[in-house]
Amino acid sequence: MFSNDFIDDFKKFILKVDYPKHCTFCEGLDLSIKEPKHHPSYEITTACNLNCIYCYSKVAVRNKTAPKEGYYGDLNPKAVTISQYGEPLLVGVDKVAKIIERLREIFGDVRIDLQTNGTIDFKDLDGLVDIAMVSLDVANPKSYRIVTGKNKFYDVLENVENAVNMDCILTVRSVFLPNFNDSELVNLSKILGDIGVDEHFIQPCSVYNECLNDLLSVGFDIERSNSLYDYLKVVYDCSEFVNVVIPGCIKVVLDEILKQLDDLSDLKFVRRNSIAREPPKIRREWRFAVDV
Repeated sequence: MFSNDFIDDFKKFILKVDYPKHCTFCEGLDLSIKEPKHHPSYEITTACNLNCIYCYSKVAVRNKTAPKEGYYGDLNPKAVTISQYGEPLLVGVDKVAKIIERLREIFGDVRIDLQTNGTIDFKDLDGLVDIAMVSLDVANPKSYRIVTGKNKFYDVLENVENAVNMDCILTVRSVFLPNFNDSELVNLSKILGDIGVDEHFIQPCSVYNECLNDLLSVGFDIERSNSLYDYLKVVYDCSEFVNVVIPGCIKVVLDEILKQLDDLSDLKFVRRNSIAREPPKIRREWRFAVDV
């Protein structure tokens, strides 16, 4: 059973927990949209210098469903993500900067969100990106190698520190891998709080069949990955040290669930389906590729 103090604190937290700035303008915030689409994006490359054990992008590449280079979305976007597949900075920071400059010429004052694994220094994009999201799931180099296959933990941490003074929102995005990184996420939140990042964005893991064996090999618990409570409890534990946020699409569903619960303890019985049939395909229309 939960103590009354814990129940009060936990309920206050889940009522006020917010979504990241990246989710602003996303269709996932509107429950009336049956098949919400991700932000418009400019896809640069499907290549990556890491091999993360849960990555949907590598599965899409393997299945030949990854997108070709170019802009996907309507012609009046409020935000554009660079990019949803691969590691965009592998083509060079200068080229990414030129692509962003061209997008601003085309779309005007559009919000630009950079998604990167953080292994390449991106501080030269200062003034060009509005949100920088860096992927990091663990708090030590040994675990980082297990997750990514590479020894780049300290490179990522250094690049996050370098980005703190950039004129943008700095978000570190982590995937919750139950029974593997529960405590690591808390330790990571302590590190990020000390560095001064703006947001620690924690997501539950979507499990693709092609990644299942790799996940199970590190002790990943599928049953716990289906538990909304287990996920939110880790997020709650991290919130002591840094501003923690959850996906907007989960936040709006959570708010609806809370309206229907008589007792917060019932969250223990709320399940999600962590098994994903295939990586999400870009359902926005391809429009153009810029020449830089």
